Amino acid sequence: MNSQWGVYMSNYLKGQTSPYLLQHAENPVNWYPWCEEAFERAKEENKPVFLSIGYSTCHWCHVMAHESFEDYETAEILNKYFISIKVDKEERPDIDSVYMAVCQALTGSGGWPTSIFMTPEQKPFFAGTYFPKETRYGVIGFKELLLKINEKWQNSREELLRSSDSIAEAFNREKSEQVKADAGIISEAIELYRQSYDSKFGGFGKAPKFPAAHNLLFLMKHYEKSGDRQSLKMAEHTLIQLYRGGIFDHIGYGFSRYSTDRYYLVPHFEKMLYDNALLIMAYCKAFWLTEKEFYREIAEKTARFILREMTSPEGGFYSAQDADSEGSEGKYYVFEPEEIEAVIGKKEAQEFNRHYSITRDGNFEGKSIPNLLNSVDYHGGFEAYLPEIYEYRKNRYTLHLDDKILTSWNSLMIAAMCWLGRAARGDKFLSAAVMAQKFIENNLCHGNTLFVSFRNGKHGQRGFLDDYANYVFALIELYGASLEQEYLNKAEKFLQKAISDFFDQKNGGFYLSGKDNETLIMRPKECYDGAVPSGNSVMAYNIVRLYQLTGDKSLEPVLKKQLDFMSGEAAAYPAGYSMFVCALYDYVEPPAEVTVVCREKDDIKNIPFIVPPECAVKVLYGQTDQYRYINNKTTYYICKNHMCLPPSNDLAGVYDKL
Repeated sequence: MNSQWGVYMSNYLKGQTSPYLLQHAENPVNWYPWCEEAFERAKEENKPVFLSIGYSTCHWCHVMAHESFEDYETAEILNKYFISIKVDKEERPDIDSVYMAVCQALTGSGGWPTSIFMTPEQKPFFAGTYFPKETRYGVIGFKELLLKINEKWQNSREELLRSSDSIAEAFNREKSEQVKADAGIISEAIELYRQSYDSKFGGFGKAPKFPAAHNLLFLMKHYEKSGDRQSLKMAEHTLIQLYRGGIFDHIGYGFSRYSTDRYYLVPHFEKMLYDNALLIMAYCKAFWLTEKEFYREIAEKTARFILREMTSPEGGFYSAQDADSEGSEGKYYVFEPEEIEAVIGKKEAQEFNRHYSITRDGNFEGKSIPNLLNSVDYHGGFEAYLPEIYEYRKNRYTLHLDDKILTSWNSLMIAAMCWLGRAARGDKFLSAAVMAQKFIENNLCHGNTLFVSFRNGKHGQRGFLDDYANYVFALIELYGASLEQEYLNKAEKFLQKAISDFFDQKNGGFYLSGKDNETLIMRPKECYDGAVPSGNSVMAYNIVRLYQLTGDKSLEPVLKKQLDFMSGEAAAYPAGYSMFVCALYDYVEPPAEVTVVCREKDDIKNIPFIVPPECAVKVLYGQTDQYRYINNKTTYYICKNHMCLPPSNDLAGVYDKL
């Protein structure tokens, strides 16, 4: 214990596996992880609880940590008057969901770090996000806030308790209104995207702009089903601008989390596994629809970044790379012209710098983020110089890597690698997907139970809805890419586990927490598709796909309830539920069904390269009464829009007629 301030020099976060919690293990704040002991101590000492939620690559989490949590004076106040708890939002999405909803309801906005003050019974009474150490610009300082809340707790506690009771009660009210699935929300979603589309710079709405690739996947699905070229134009323009901007790392590849401006020039520099997974899928989809190699190349570049920098030796995918280097956001990624000259030579650097807009004036705090927004030719031509510049950059500064392996995000990347393996006919991408699935099976799975995270030889909490939803999605895509029946069988098994543990049989919808998860003050159903598609949206998509792939009639009641429930959630703003609207689209307008009557197993190896991932492909090894060989060869039966084409030995020729 420090004799001057009376604060702890280490705390209860030692021994945790979360990189985020370990970042705070030496804080003078006497942090606890979320545990029963912390709340028992709060009750015994009659203190309120301060809950801080964040993640290891969060810039403003770092800022608040440096200003307040590493400050002895602030730590003394926290340790004297509060019990303090740290939570990694990526390992405990249930806690994050509950208290983020509270923060948004009480303040009108949310974000990380999330700062919550609550009773020892876990009922919140005050919420916010980042607070500066001292009061400035009209924002109360964290020290002043702590003292004010302590004063309220000591002198007006009944008022705080009444407030916390009413907040908890409001969030636990069940919505009683029930609706039926309505395909009309598809056209409503399209209209909302048209209204918010930035026709000049791509994307939707104003800054900040998030990639939200699932929105682009929906727009491309709408084009595919309806022929609406404007939807394809919006998606293509956005994909091109995302690549041209500084949000794409033109030196080492991969996409940052979001753009702080309208132009996609200045990103928030952290790179998240989920963004890159969803964007790989979006670029693959654009390639399939347009046959423009440009889109496939971007998907491949992004995957190369993942395989080079974000993949463990055992095949699992790491979570994120930090935005900060040496305490400065973006420092790792920016250049001065002279640096490029020193690496590749003055003459070559002159053209390179012009191409990537690396100037003496700079575009970010006096230095330059490489980008192609002002380049006439954005299709390449300077790749030969990139390895040298990449090595120079890598040795110049370091980036923090969040190396925990999350089931949910790994599953999205598995699906993405499957899509890219099909688009690029690349065995290494499908092999990466297979390895990652084996990693989950060996380290994050026990029977049909999933776990959230893995690090340093240990798995974390029991899985939540997103883990099951995205893993089932990954297994479906592995089946589509390989046509190995075992993946489809596993997808059905984990779907049934999710229905048993998470599904609300009465009202529809899946709870975020299952029967085996910890009980919190409320049990939310997350439905909105934010940075990633919600578990409920992905589950709707999975059930539709498995119903179409297997014809399992027992899925019908759950399917209808889920579509009805999500239609009610999406009714007010369908554009915020793009993954669900994709599922609804495939339900009302099913994709093609391909039944393969196979003579030899090798006869199926080219099928994934011919049919899109949405198709329902069933493989029969041998004839049946209904499906028979033509010309004694492997035969394809194709049906779409309630119409079946004559069976054929030529899949590509028949499929092209659809």
